[in-house]
Amino acid sequence: MSSTSDLLPPASSETSGAAKTGFDALGLLPELLRAVADEGYTEPTPIQVKAIPPILQRRDVMGCAQTGTGKTAGFALPLLQFLAPQANTSLSPARHPVRVLVLTPTRELAAQVEESFRAYSKHLPLRSAVVFGGVDIGPQMKQLHAGVEILVATPGRLLDHLHQKSVNLSRVEFLVLDEADRMLDMGFIPDIKRILAALPAKRQNLLFSATFPEEVRRLAKDLLHAPVTVEVAPRNAPAELVSHQVHLVDLTRKRALLCHLIRSRDMRQVLVFVRMKRDANRLARQLKQDGIVAKEIHSDRTQVERMQALEEFKQGKVPVLVATDIAARGLDIEQLPFVINYELPHTPEDYVHRIGRTGRAGLPGEAISLVSPEEMKFLDDIERLLKRKLPRAAAADVKPESRHAQRGREAKRDHKPARHHAHAPRPQPAAAPSPPPSPSGFDYSKPYEPAPSQRPAQSEPLAAPRRGPHRPTAALLGGDPAKRHK
Repeated sequence: MSSTSDLLPPASSETSGAAKTGFDALGLLPELLRAVADEGYTEPTPIQVKAIPPILQRRDVMGCAQTGTGKTAGFALPLLQFLAPQANTSLSPARHPVRVLVLTPTRELAAQVEESFRAYSKHLPLRSAVVFGGVDIGPQMKQLHAGVEILVATPGRLLDHLHQKSVNLSRVEFLVLDEADRMLDMGFIPDIKRILAALPAKRQNLLFSATFPEEVRRLAKDLLHAPVTVEVAPRNAPAELVSHQVHLVDLTRKRALLCHLIRSRDMRQVLVFVRMKRDANRLARQLKQDGIVAKEIHSDRTQVERMQALEEFKQGKVPVLVATDIAARGLDIEQLPFVINYELPHTPEDYVHRIGRTGRAGLPGEAISLVSPEEMKFLDDIERLLKRKLPRAAAADVKPESRHAQRGREAKRDHKPARHHAHAPRPQPAAAPSPPPSPSGFDYSKPYEPAPSQRPAQSEPLAAPRRGPHRPTAALLGGDPAKRHK
């Protein structure tokens, strides 16, 4: 490997002949600069300007920046710079050991990060792979056996590969924990420790995330050695290009208000967040009943279903995507204009991640929250974290739609008759057509009546039916008691 000094930016413009600007000033290889230009980037973002130099100096880095600000390129570009001297086209797996390991909390984020590595290394003979659960492990094992230098993984599936000995991490030189607050929180710590035990003790560690609560910072100190802290925005602050709006609404009116906002503002692409998977299923189903095309995305859906729903949402085929907080991490949707919090998260940091799906790459976005009286505590926690009060919207005059109106609209949409209530008049069936007259002249459309000759005379009473001799009831139970006593 080349020495670190060869990879650092030039000390002055005199040594380079002319002052360098943009990505050129970061001292990146020509192959990486070409790849960055191919992606359409001309100027590095603040997190890239601050993070790339210390990474190239082999320092541990803890980077804090909002989603959509280029964190992935902030660690991918310098790591590819380190791997470039050993890049080769050999078919031998031994020539392609895993040297960079990136851990992410979600499948979507893992796929996105690996895609970025492939894009930035397109002019270098380097191999990358992504492994996560929810899909067949066989193709992943085959790819790992062939050898890869860059491995992006979720912790659970990586442990599966370690147990099956389909991956060797003994030569890892760089460890990246993306969305580190989630990786070190929410139960991931045991998995992280088991993975760390399989890594070499001497390595460079990088932690990147949009939020770093104090308890997570304390945990990070055990992983990093004299880290350089890089922050380009106030800690736990939302993206500056995102405008906020809070609708105070009763719980029973949330769904009607959501439909009203989508229709009245002609929202063509909106990401709606709920807390629970079952709530995502129910809300997506109800929106479809209301005539709004929607799909849900959460951890109970297969990876194929999640990828299909996300792709249809990106293409505009599905205007509303209902998601749990799993989608708050790793969803990169270009020009997403709206994020709606149908339910506020219990953790205020998750609010920052949710709204970070909009207002990305210099484009404005809008975050709308529907807050019921039961959720005011969560709103107070969010405002305390952001250190400001979120603006309240004027109360919308929206009433819950009646069941009768819902059924009528559904019936009109599906071209099916609506179910009638007990108090509603039922339509009378149409009269059956009269059958053609019979050759004998008998009218079969009328009830049968006997001919006059067969009717009994009106003056003669009908004869009573013949009955047998009267027997006491006791006779049926064992004989006539009167005869027995004679």
